[in-house]
Amino acid sequence: MIVNSESQKPDLAAVSKLLQLESMARAATSVDALRFMIVNETRRLLPYRQAYLFSSLHPIKRDCKLVCASSVSVIEEHAPFATWLEKTVATLFDSDSISTQRIIDEVQCPDKLKDGWKEFSLPFALWTPLKLPDGTFIGGLWVTKETPWKDNELALFKRLGETYAHALVAIASRRKLYHRPKKVTFAVWVILLFLLAVFIKPIRISALAPAEIIAKDSVIVSSPMNGVITEINFSPNTYVSKGETVFFLEDTNLRNEYNVAEKTLAVAEAEYRKASQDSFRDSKSKSQVALLKSQTELHRSKLEFAAELLDNIHVDAAKDGLLIYTNKSDWIGKPVQVGERVMEIADPDKIQLKINLSVDDAIVLIKGADVDVFLDTDPLNPVMAKVVSTSYMAEKYNQDTLVYRLYAEFDEVDSKKLRIGSQGTAKIYGDRVSLFFYLFRRPISYVRQLFGV
Repeated sequence: MIVNSESQKPDLAAVSKLLQLESMARAATSVDALRFMIVNETRRLLPYRQAYLFSSLHPIKRDCKLVCASSVSVIEEHAPFATWLEKTVATLFDSDSISTQRIIDEVQCPDKLKDGWKEFSLPFALWTPLKLPDGTFIGGLWVTKETPWKDNELALFKRLGETYAHALVAIASRRKLYHRPKKVTFAVWVILLFLLAVFIKPIRISALAPAEIIAKDSVIVSSPMNGVITEINFSPNTYVSKGETVFFLEDTNLRNEYNVAEKTLAVAEAEYRKASQDSFRDSKSKSQVALLKSQTELHRSKLEFAAELLDNIHVDAAKDGLLIYTNKSDWIGKPVQVGERVMEIADPDKIQLKINLSVDDAIVLIKGADVDVFLDTDPLNPVMAKVVSTSYMAEKYNQDTLVYRLYAEFDEVDSKKLRIGSQGTAKIYGDRVSLFFYLFRRPISYVRQLFGV
């Protein structure tokens, strides 16, 4: 059969546009560019009002998601027309029929979606699936217009569907086309599970704090009155016995006061005796006897008080033990107030550990918590101890640091190694927590303090 040239022109023009579209599909450099070309440039061959491109979410279930629309640069995920169109496609097609080309009209639309059809769709819609040669479904094209679809238009859309599917697969992997997250390899899963196991692994939480060995049940040697220390009989860390004088206070003023009180008492006693003798013959002297007697008793009390103060110039040890203080030169010549702590007498075999735990490092502690003590004199060999008490409120330490006072007792006391005054670092153990909390508790605390959460 011979066809005239005039009847060939439309066919040749259609073939030319078809070839041009196929060339444009092969020339696309990205999935987004190809999708834009599919919904917008297909108008060159087949006239329509609006086109919507769907991509498969799952290769088996064949669920679809709207990814591109003609004349629209960006599709809002929750836009009304997008939501309605996805519901319509999901309702009209099951897993098998979605891979078949089909003409859709308002009659076929479910009743619950017909209101949306009138608002968002034109009278005649065409669904063309995008399939690979092996039948794999990767998406579909929903096209609408005002007039019915012709058979040649259906054939051309079917051909273009195959071309577009092949082009999409050539540009991107099937994982991206299905909008699925990348498969996690076995090695990655192993690593993730290992990290999870490590982070949830329970370990004992601990904190480091400065520590000092102090005396237990020690006796404080304080000044009995205001004065100046003139002499100290014993050097620091010397063993003293009960009753021995450990230091003297300045006695010059006290001795002068005692001498004055003694002479004043002697004068008062003489006046009292004279008035008592004269009272037998002089009524005036008799009336002064009672007054002079009371004055005499007053001066005697002053003398006794001066004598008692004079006896306090020497301070004695209240018990046997080790005399603990800083240095003689720090105290000789220094004025002290009544009750001021000067020295300490302790039993060298009765010691305990004082720990200054910063509030920033505070952990939940219970009585009997384990403590490892690393003394500065022997940092490689820790000494074991247990917490016996903790302070309820924080105290100032070194002028600018708030700490909790902790006291611990040693499991074994070695008087040669554990000496009063020795310092070091204590590692205090608390309850078991996850490794994640152990590592990130400080950043978490900082963030909570920073933002108040």
